[in-house]
Amino acid sequence: MSNDANQQKQLNQSELEFNKKFNISFEFFPPRNKEMEAILWNSINFLSKLNPKFVSVTYGVNSKEKNLTYNVTKNIIERTGLKAVPHLTCVDSTRQELFDIASSYWNNGISKIVALRGDIPKCNVKPKMYCYELVALLKKVGDFDISVAAYPEVHPEAKNAQSDLVNLKYKIDAGANSAITQFFFNIDNYLRFRDRCVAVGIDVEIVPGILPVSNFRQLKHFAKISKVNIPLWMYKLFNGLDNDIETCKMIGTHIAMNMVEKLSKEGVTDFHFYTLNKYEMSYSICHILGIKPIKYHNC
Repeated sequence: MSNDANQQKQLNQSELEFNKKFNISFEFFPPRNKEMEAILWNSINFLSKLNPKFVSVTYGVNSKEKNLTYNVTKNIIERTGLKAVPHLTCVDSTRQELFDIASSYWNNGISKIVALRGDIPKCNVKPKMYCYELVALLKKVGDFDISVAAYPEVHPEAKNAQSDLVNLKYKIDAGANSAITQFFFNIDNYLRFRDRCVAVGIDVEIVPGILPVSNFRQLKHFAKISKVNIPLWMYKLFNGLDNDIETCKMIGTHIAMNMVEKLSKEGVTDFHFYTLNKYEMSYSICHILGIKPIKYHNC
């Protein structure tokens, strides 16, 4: 074997070992037109090279989008071989409808689901069903691997942090296997939340949800709805860049990369990226961190 070939083999082995240090997953939403569909598949094709643990597909609020979730999930599995995971919400469906959907997934070999309550159409209407009940229903259908949502900075509808934590405990006790957090930017808040989970007996993986920021104006809208704290230093970094998307992407990539590096030093090994159906930032972050395709050609 030549020196070049031997060096390449050692490099590939080194990268394989590094990739094993992290489990990454990516979230996508179903496309609503042909143009968005092309963007979605381009992103899936790029990010699939990184061998993610799974990719998830969000769940719409109307029947057409519900069908899209199933179709996109099925197509990802057939076209890429990736583990594709559908989201499922319970606020807009009857128990029988949910049972039928879950049965269809289980019978078609889809054994992992992200279970969510979902957004309530009217804030003054009490939901007929909660997420922990959906988790229990799924477990009656089959032994699903179930992820649920967690909120390091408290769910926007929760009375307080303690009641929010109790609700997460209900979901875990009902059979959920892991939790994926709402996006956040204050690492200390995540670490304190993780400690509080351990203190009340929540012993599943609390996977941080990472949102690479490409549009700060859009982020402020998301954060307002979700009651996520945006640190002052981020306002300063993005100040004056509303019309400079490329610079925003560079800054957003740097922020997300630093978050993953700092969290990994705290023992975090799993990361879930909210892609907004764009691959560039998530792919770049993973590449910089050393998460790369094992087979590649030298530049």
